[in-house]
Amino acid sequence: MQPLSTRRTFCRNGLLATAALLAPIGRLARAASPRSLHIRTDADIGLIRPELHGHFAEHLGSCIYGGLWVGPDSPIPNIRGHRKEAVEYLKALGIPVLRWPGGCFADDYHWRDGIGPRDKRPRRVNIHWGNYTEDNSFGTHEFIDLCRLIGAEPYLAGNVGSGTPQELRDWVEYCNYPAGSTLSDERAANGSPEPFRVRYWGIGNENWGCGGQMTPEEYAGHYRRFAVYVRQFGDVRPFLIACGPNRNDTAWTQRFLSAVYTGRRFVRMDGYAMHYYSNGRLPATKFTADALREQMATFADLERAIVQQRAILDGYDPERRVGLMVDEWGVWDRMVPEEEKTYGRLWQQNTIRCAVAAALGLNVFHRQADKLVMCNLAQTVNVLHALLLTHGEKCVRTPSYYAFELAKPHRGQTAVRVDNPDPDPNGLSVSASRKDDSFALTCVNPRHDETFEVSATLSRGRLEGASARILHHPDMNAHNSFDNPNAVTPRDHAVQVTAAGLRLTLPPLSVVTVTGRLRGV
Repeated sequence: MQPLSTRRTFCRNGLLATAALLAPIGRLARAASPRSLHIRTDADIGLIRPELHGHFAEHLGSCIYGGLWVGPDSPIPNIRGHRKEAVEYLKALGIPVLRWPGGCFADDYHWRDGIGPRDKRPRRVNIHWGNYTEDNSFGTHEFIDLCRLIGAEPYLAGNVGSGTPQELRDWVEYCNYPAGSTLSDERAANGSPEPFRVRYWGIGNENWGCGGQMTPEEYAGHYRRFAVYVRQFGDVRPFLIACGPNRNDTAWTQRFLSAVYTGRRFVRMDGYAMHYYSNGRLPATKFTADALREQMATFADLERAIVQQRAILDGYDPERRVGLMVDEWGVWDRMVPEEEKTYGRLWQQNTIRCAVAAALGLNVFHRQADKLVMCNLAQTVNVLHALLLTHGEKCVRTPSYYAFELAKPHRGQTAVRVDNPDPDPNGLSVSASRKDDSFALTCVNPRHDETFEVSATLSRGRLEGASARILHHPDMNAHNSFDNPNAVTPRDHAVQVTAAGLRLTLPPLSVVTVTGRLRGV
């Protein structure tokens, strides 16, 4: 291993040379600045549930049709109609949970349209996303099959906006009742004699907006009515999820919870789902330094929202029977009409900036692991903050795919506290976790013009066998295209283990995860 001073000199010189060649506006990174961390390996926060790394797929643009689903007769390689390369990439990433069919689409979706022989299924107009015609070739059975192929838990969003309690109740029975009822026998006749055992059920989506334009009190009444009929059929107890606010709308949460809890017997609720998008004012590949800083700063707002929403929930539910969720999150940049015409509604290129944003969000969820039960990035393929981009036979892993890959060592570990004196929302972001003697640390540098030299100490124990991987590009608009699918990919990165902890270099726009073994904790 090189001496630290030698490696610092090499990293700085190499970074400046690379920046000079690749920086789109010719701006060189400033000299590296020191950052100090104290990792409190003996101060647990909470379990980092795998579901905090969840995902979301809606019938929107080419997320489903042409993205995940190409059909069994397609010349594109597929597994029972599912794009083969997408299945392989998502399975390798280990998608813990996948939410479907919406989004806004959920509250105009009627599940019976998507079962039975595909050539007999009705064609419906997608009123929320472009008025294009749905042929319903991708329905409940196809979704469950996809989840099984990639190893994800299915999460079904029920129709409250235009549906009925009976429709949702029957969907639960169709999916989960083992055998002997008319609905379970119909499922078997449609090719699935074994129950689907779906645990996660959303009672509507964005009911303050596209899900019905309801007031909190109106939605509370609907929630009570619908939730009564989502019962246990078979051996799976449904996990009922209520619609939470748009971003940190504390008034919505207070009014909804007051209406649900006041005066009557409380109806069961297991999850409460807020949505939080980090909007960008420019197209994905046209970001400037100012636009970058504005968007990255929203992740500090997201963290405050989680803390404040959990505090409101605790006032009504001090035992924390109701888990807080971030059901939809991610960057939402300005759309390019020409790209939407080619690739579908809300198609968005994914850059190293998007990957840094994904890592910032995941670090937030790790640091607040005691307050969260699930978080779902929007969306899986082609739409908004996607893991994969597809066109014809091509399927590309985005930089954000690799951000999730770098965060994977944290899943199932216990988050521990990190003293990070950098208060800047565009400063160093950190999360750390451990399980037995396994240790993981993720550091993110959201700055485009500054390198961080990070020195971390451990409150207890010592680190052995450390290794690191980095995702980095000096150009904030760099991305993986169909012609150049590997422009932004992870690689090994230098980390120095010291007597007190570790040291590493974070170049601009980078995500680094360190893994190793903790001894003496």
